[in-house]
Amino acid sequence: MLKSFVTFAVLGGSAALACAQNGVTTYGVIDAGVVGQGGCGNMCATQVSSGLASESHIGIHGKEPIGNNTSAVFTLESGVRVDTGRSDQHERVFGRQAFVGLAGEFGAITIGRQYNLQYLALADVADPFKGGMSGNAGNLIGGGRRVDNSIQYFGALARGISAGASYAYKEQVDTSPAGRAWGMTVGLEAGPLTVRAAHQNLSAVRVQLNSKTANDTISRNSILAANLRLGWGTAYTAYSLSRGWASSPLFNPDNPYGAGLARTASTNSRDVLFGMAVPVGQRTTLLASWIQKDDRDPANQDARQVAIGASHAVSRRTDFYAAYSRIQNRNGAGYTVGNASARGNGNAAINVGMRHAF
Repeated sequence: MLKSFVTFAVLGGSAALACAQNGVTTYGVIDAGVVGQGGCGNMCATQVSSGLASESHIGIHGKEPIGNNTSAVFTLESGVRVDTGRSDQHERVFGRQAFVGLAGEFGAITIGRQYNLQYLALADVADPFKGGMSGNAGNLIGGGRRVDNSIQYFGALARGISAGASYAYKEQVDTSPAGRAWGMTVGLEAGPLTVRAAHQNLSAVRVQLNSKTANDTISRNSILAANLRLGWGTAYTAYSLSRGWASSPLFNPDNPYGAGLARTASTNSRDVLFGMAVPVGQRTTLLASWIQKDDRDPANQDARQVAIGASHAVSRRTDFYAAYSRIQNRNGAGYTVGNASARGNGNAAINVGMRHAF
């Protein structure tokens, strides 16, 4: 399959470049660096890894006008492990995104595998690390990133106001609701202020070991995210409610409808984030964030993450970065410090790497 994937990527990329004048383009990010971890027992190791600040990927995007200010659009994105050359989405050819739809003055309606609206609010609006590096807010907040079989709408309702909704159909034809999901979002941009609220409902199936039965459950992730651009930089904040099994980051985000074999995660938490991004000169940006997970379950497994980082741009498309993050787990909580592409194994990690966009 890997050989087929490489062949397809090369041929597809060549075809897209040849057809760029017709609205088909290739793009992507190549990101790699060194990860050092701590607090993970015998599993800790310093290693070269891929996609620390941004998931490494190759994408093809197309747009064709079809009249009345409307265009047909499509996107195919394939994740790549730069350290090994393999796919990073469990051998999915286009595991990051794969959708087709219509876009125009009314907004965009798309069908396929897409990011869920709650994750977009967290990463795009609230997280100074933008869902990457060891400071990734997803280490403690929210569940999965993407949903399969989804229909999604997002558009501008009025000046500065946007809204969206999504619905994901279940994969299997059976009586279980597992795989069904829906979400909604509304946002406001007023000068230097950006605010977005989002909610995601996911029906997941919990597989019990040594049992032929399964319990269907619903996870609910809600978030109110904001950032404010000031003279010295940008301030970020968020308040999140996570309820239900599979609503926690310990749940496997790449397999949101299956079992997550991890330490027991919170099924009812209130999470708070504060962060900042401060430019130093024209090329360097300092990053910092603080996240508190308040577990409302009887076990009271709270967690706190503190992260610092920096990125230095050497051109419009290339930058170097470094970040350090540490999670303080309480009462047996098992949250780990990951990055844009991996969950991580320990409660502390340092990332140093390079990212190039094309």
